[in-house]
Amino acid sequence: MSRRFLAIGECMVELADAGGGTFRRGFAGDTFNAAWYARRRLPAEWQVGYCTCVGDDAVSAEMLAFMEREGVAAAESARRHPSRSVGLYMIGLEGGERSFSYWRDSSAARTLAEDPQWLEETVAGGDVLYFSAITMAILPPEGRRTLWAALARARAAGATVAFDTNLRPALWESPEAMREGVLLGASVADVALPSLDDERALFGASGAEAAAARYAELGAEVVAVKDGAGALTLRDGRGVRVLEPAAVERVVDTTAAGDSFGGTFAAGLALGLAADDAAREAMEMAARVVGAPGALVREAQAEEPK
Repeated sequence: MSRRFLAIGECMVELADAGGGTFRRGFAGDTFNAAWYARRRLPAEWQVGYCTCVGDDAVSAEMLAFMEREGVAAAESARRHPSRSVGLYMIGLEGGERSFSYWRDSSAARTLAEDPQWLEETVAGGDVLYFSAITMAILPPEGRRTLWAALARARAAGATVAFDTNLRPALWESPEAMREGVLLGASVADVALPSLDDERALFGASGAEAAAARYAELGAEVVAVKDGAGALTLRDGRGVRVLEPAAVERVVDTTAAGDSFGGTFAAGLALGLAADDAAREAMEMAARVVGAPGALVREAQAEEPK
């Protein structure tokens, strides 16, 4: 029987420096990136889809066509907005570390929760549902609650929900709203994917084990606390352990390192892998991703996960 991995959020036009003052256009966004990497981990009998809202213009049509070519079905799970389009961002790099400039205030994805019935019906079609704090941040407060309710009902019906705490403080109306939104999202998650940097920004000085305990108390059965190039702290029903990261020969671009980890990890869990094995696969994928430029790294597929 076919099963479905459904990511929820915003995909945007990506402009990446191609050298000589020119930029290469692509399409990317945190939860779409995760879906892209999940597609590469999951077998053919799994469907991978993307739930979003796009415009009714040419670039939106190109984005949907790109998703479909990449194996991420979006035609049936993307709502079209008649007067908005998709957002855009530009990547800046210095020493392998990324910075972003955004043009997304009027993106169609910000209206993702304006049709609660459509959202609930779309989300109900997923066996694994993957969203992030960015998904929450682009929505108004009432939209966040609408999304939470749809996810809660899908979870109660048997779906597994994965949540990445990926922070973009500028998207939130206040630090208080950011903390509330992250905690709201985490409260509906079976799998929590916080990063230590984000935890410190949200809650102050806090170690990885304390962060793992926080999400477990909110209801997550599996928590993977990322620490960039550092060790991964993993918590599940077997307790807490620390996994050393995969070796990285050279860091070229850290864009989508966390997204590739999250998508690969959630896919591994969905296939029934033990959390440790899923985490090791995900760390190996992220190590390959940071060794190449861009968010969607085809070279990362050169070595299949063990």
